[in-house]
This record gives sequence, C-alpha cells and structure tokens, in this order.
Amino acid sequence: MPVQITIVGLGLIGASAGLALGKHKDQLTRVGHDKDYGLAKQAQKLGAVDTTQFNLPASVEEAAIVLIATPPSGIRETLAAIGPDLKEGAVVMDTAPVKAPVLEWAREFIPAGRYYVGLNPALNPAGLLDIQTGVEAARADLFENSLMGIIAPPGTPGEAVRLASDLSSLLGAAHLFLDPVENDSLMAALHLLPQLMAAALLHATAGRPGWPEARKLAGRAYAGVSGALLSQGQIANLSEAALSNTPNTLRLLDAAIQSMQGLREALAAGDASRFTGLLDRQVDARLAWWQERERGDWSEERPPAEMPTASESMSRVFLGGFGRRPRGKEDKK
Repeated sequence: MPVQITIVGLGLIGASAGLALGKHKDQLTRVGHDKDYGLAKQAQKLGAVDTTQFNLPASVEEAAIVLIATPPSGIRETLAAIGPDLKEGAVVMDTAPVKAPVLEWAREFIPAGRYYVGLNPALNPAGLLDIQTGVEAARADLFENSLMGIIAPPGTPGEAVRLASDLSSLLGAAHLFLDPVENDSLMAALHLLPQLMAAALLHATAGRPGWPEARKLAGRAYAGVSGALLSQGQIANLSEAALSNTPNTLRLLDAAIQSMQGLREALAAGDASRFTGLLDRQVDARLAWWQERERGDWSEERPPAEMPTASESMSRVFLGGFGRRPRGKEDKK
C-alpha cells in the first residue's frame, strides 16, 4: 500500500519536491495543501501532487512524512494546526533556511512519538540564476546535482534522520548533516547577507539625486545584485529570519562593512595595486566556487554520501516500518 507524504506549501520548493517524487508514485501518495486552494489545484494539474486537501489537519492524518515548504512566516501556524493530528511515528520536515525558531516551535507543537528534522535544500546549479518563483517555476530536477542539509535536534531517533536522508536521495540530492547552530551561522552568510547587501545597494541609490536618470541606465550588474532582495518572497520573511538569527547576522554585517572599508581605503589612497588585488582575489574565489558548484563534486572535502537507488530507498524507508501505524493501535486524534 502506498505511503503518504503530505507537502504543505506548493510554491517553487514544495511543487518541485512533488514533481521529483512523481517517479515513485506507485509506492507513495503525494498529498498537497496550500492556503491558496487555486494554487494547490494548479500544482495538481502540473503533476506535483496526486491529490489536494483543503483542510490542513486532515491532510496530515495518514502521512508518514509532512514536508512544510511554506514561507518561514507560515511555519509556526502550520505546526500548531497539524500537531494534534500527526500519527504516531510521523516525521515533520521543513525547508526554512534559519532553524532556531523552527526548533522552538517543533518542541512546542509536535507531540511525543512524532519527530522533527529540518531540511535546508541547495538548488541544482542549473537553476541558481533563475529569479522566477512560485509553482510556475517548479521543476523536477531542482534538487539534483546538489546537497540537502539535514538538521536534527539532539535526541532525534536515527530512523527519523535516515528517513530525511533517504528522502533527499529520492529528490536527487546528496545529504550533508549539520548542527543547528552551524546551519544558522552558514545561512547568515549565504542567505541573509546577500539580501541585506541588496537592500543597502538600493538604499544608497534608489531615490537619491540622479536616480531619475540612473534608473533608466541600470543594467545587469544592478539587476543581479538588487534582485537578491526578492529571493525570500515577502520581505517580512527576511526580517523575521534576520531578527531570529541576530548574532550571526550582525557578525556578517560587520565583516561586510570591514570589507567595504578596505576597498574604500585603497580607493581613497589611489593605491591601484592594492585595490585591483582586492578585486582580483574575489573574482578568483567566485570563479572557483562556481566551477565547484556546477560540478556538484565536493569529494575532496568530505567523503560522498552513499546514494541508494530509488528502489532501495523506498523499500528500506517507506516500506520499512518507521512511521507506519502500529498494529492494534489507533491514530491519536
């Protein structure tokens, strides 16, 4: 009998996960929920889910896995709504970049005998520069040739962690285990800082003297940097993520200010060698990173995670008993 995975939030991440799991729909059932029911039906029409359920608690009653792919601002509300209806052994996962607040909400709302494991998906390098969001941009290969961060609270059963790693494999991603504190430190640098620097660029230019003419001439560089501010969706999500990760965000902002100050000092001194050298080193760093990211091969740094075949993952995880309703017991309602 197919095992149920419920995907809550059917935008880019949620719908792409559903599309990637579509090749296994003979062994699992994909149930979708979104606050926008029209969006949920659109995702179903695209083949991202097998069925949709408008009632959120009802959508998770039979789920072995609940994948929350809503904006971060919606996660607390979702956990509060689904907690009482999670069946015994169910594992709740989310895709928010910053995990500290989600861990607190999980402790508050997920009952004993049900578990939380955080996911932090990197994207297929083929889609990294695509600024489109929403269900229209969903693609089945969004997580391929990439990594999935797995963040488990202390004391999480090994079966729940393995379920998250095997789900990553089914999505096409290798997994990387991260400590929650480590994850949030990394996300301050890689997720929050680029968006805040985009905000600083816009603050320094848009609406300033000369802007009526400048806005007509702004090109690729301006569009690329300023566009990072839109990557989180609603700006409230960026604000909440930064405020919930304040020490790391402040540390990275200080580092960015120091870097800009170094460029300014070299420029003010007319020191062409120093100024150019500063820029050259960062160009080299960027090119090296991009080449590594395109290859998706990090084997020189860490042993690659063994990637089970789809059939191995399905038989070991989804059909292996973890998350299955215990015999002789009824689901807790």
